[in-house]
Amino acid sequence: MSQRHPQPQSTTTEAPSIGVADRYRLLVEQSLAGMYVIEGDRFVYCNERFAQMFGYSVGEILHGLTPLMLVHESTRDVVSESLRRRLEGETLSDHYNFRGQRKGGERIDIETLGTRAVIDGKSLVIGTVLDVTERRRADEAIRESEERYALAAEGATDGLWDWDVRAGTIYFSPRWRAQIGLAISDAPERDPKRWLLRVHHDDRDRLNSALKLHLSARTPHFECEYRALHEDGTYRWMLARGQAVRDERGLATRLAGSQTDITERKLSEEKLAHDALHDALTGLPNRSLFMDRLSQAMAFQRRRADSRYACVFLDLDRFKAINESLGHVVGDRLISSVGQRLIASVRPGDTVARLGGDEFCVLFEEYANDAEPLKLVEKLQRALLPAHKIDGTELFSQASAGIALGNARYSRPEEIVRDAEIAMYRAKDEGRGGVAVFQESMHAVAQARLQMETDLRRALERGELRLAYQPVVSLGTGRIVGCEALCNWEHPQRGNIPPAEFIPIAEETGLIVPIGAWALREACSAAAALSKQSAHELTVAVNLSARQFEPELIDHVRAALAESGLPAHQLQLEITESLLMEHAGPAAPILAQLKNENVHLLLDDFGTGYSSLGYLHDFRFDALKIDRSFVARAGMGNRAELVNVIVSLARTLSMDVIAEGVETAKQAAQLQALGCQFAQGFYFSRAITAEAFAQMVREDRVFSWR
Repeated sequence: MSQRHPQPQSTTTEAPSIGVADRYRLLVEQSLAGMYVIEGDRFVYCNERFAQMFGYSVGEILHGLTPLMLVHESTRDVVSESLRRRLEGETLSDHYNFRGQRKGGERIDIETLGTRAVIDGKSLVIGTVLDVTERRRADEAIRESEERYALAAEGATDGLWDWDVRAGTIYFSPRWRAQIGLAISDAPERDPKRWLLRVHHDDRDRLNSALKLHLSARTPHFECEYRALHEDGTYRWMLARGQAVRDERGLATRLAGSQTDITERKLSEEKLAHDALHDALTGLPNRSLFMDRLSQAMAFQRRRADSRYACVFLDLDRFKAINESLGHVVGDRLISSVGQRLIASVRPGDTVARLGGDEFCVLFEEYANDAEPLKLVEKLQRALLPAHKIDGTELFSQASAGIALGNARYSRPEEIVRDAEIAMYRAKDEGRGGVAVFQESMHAVAQARLQMETDLRRALERGELRLAYQPVVSLGTGRIVGCEALCNWEHPQRGNIPPAEFIPIAEETGLIVPIGAWALREACSAAAALSKQSAHELTVAVNLSARQFEPELIDHVRAALAESGLPAHQLQLEITESLLMEHAGPAAPILAQLKNENVHLLLDDFGTGYSSLGYLHDFRFDALKIDRSFVARAGMGNRAELVNVIVSLARTLSMDVIAEGVETAKQAAQLQALGCQFAQGFYFSRAITAEAFAQMVREDRVFSWR
């Protein structure tokens, strides 16, 4: 034993402390990476791992092999240039990949990290190499293993630590200290407790547990993620990995490893976890997180019978019209504004979630009585009423709401959300901006609606839909000039179902598109056949739904006209004022194309809405249909002036006028006197079958009201 370093006498088997040089030698010789030192064009040092990597012994490499002899010709120029620049001092370090060549000629992929050093006046390249061939080729399990090798290869950039377990001292590399903001010039810390004190108090137990498990040989290696206090007062996420050196009895004498700053990765993981449970547009909990919190509320109620919770389903009224007329960007900003108002209006602890589109859910918990959720919902609805200022435009929103009160019969969160949604639809049916509390009787209505939807899907293919035709009469001649086609459903069990009952369901489900295409073909075919039996041309009017205003509508119209042979000007398409108001944006180009096809356009229910008079000119309507509510007033003194104004307006714009709902001779006479050209209603005929209408045409029926 050296006399310069006397050791205290001890009866224990305590391992002697080693110096810095020995410590680094231990790290180098035990390294999973190959290490080398090059002087000029020869190796002056390599570790055993380096030699094994290329299939040689250490002696073979040090006595006869040049660095370029280990490099495949495809990357030899790259390696040669890198070595030259480092040996000549042009660059200090280099980190790159090259294609290596083993002793037997086998090619391997090598990752190398090297740096220039000058020792005793000699220019050297010192570096590490890692065989990454298997990492690129292996399956997932082997790739995970190779990632550990990659971490080892990056030891020059990670913080290193070496803990002398018996002496109770620890070494931290300059890089380790830099990771937590300590200056390299600061005195190195040697006490392991100083390391633990920097660990976040929530992570200390986990770190201590991982260390103890490995020191007691219950885990093959040490690995732990934790937050470490930086000198700037923030916490950084670190990944520590290490391996113990054990004596002949298996007791750990040393524990050495690395520390990697994984803050960016952790932040990314936290963001991914947050995004998976939150709506990207509003930042509110999404459906998954809402269902989880609802499940917790249900479980809590099962444990404590006096616990109360309620689920509220909110749906914005007329949002689709805003989205279609102003665009999705404005629609998204409105949704975001609505979300902010909702979250600002609930109590602490309540949950507001966006399920998608314009649908929101709110979870109310721990309220005093069953009347309180209704008050809370009314508060939410009031919060939505003031104008939302978006890009200088004021937009107004209101929401229909359904409330389902939590009780023991709910076993899954989907059930109470379903009932809250059913109640919301009941509120919508009763008027926009309303609220309804779920009742068991609503299930029957919802099930009946679902059954009707199911039956309606089959009705078209089974031929259960029928068109009925209501005559349109000229008030000048009393003769039939056309008809309006109305769709009826001959249900095999329920009998005749009028349009008012099933058309809304067809629109909601999108079935109106195939039904509308069928009605166009059927009506055009009937009108073409009727015109052949009449002394003059007959028009046929078909109603359009908002859901039909898609580009494919043009194809449906063209196909119906082509198949039937009906001239385009004899087809009239009716659009309601409310449809025009809510869908003017997407409807405009389609209506323009229809006009270019020479199809006639009718504005239905005129006077009942709030449409701009500019629409009448912009969309080039051929006729206005006066709503039956005005016709009923036509014989009531000065109220007839309303009809007179409509007729005058139509005449100014070169449009015809058709009055609906004429039920008496007096109404017909009054409308004629006011200048109305055409009329339809029960006074002339109800909607009748194609055969019955054809009979009226053949008879050339002339109506009189004088």
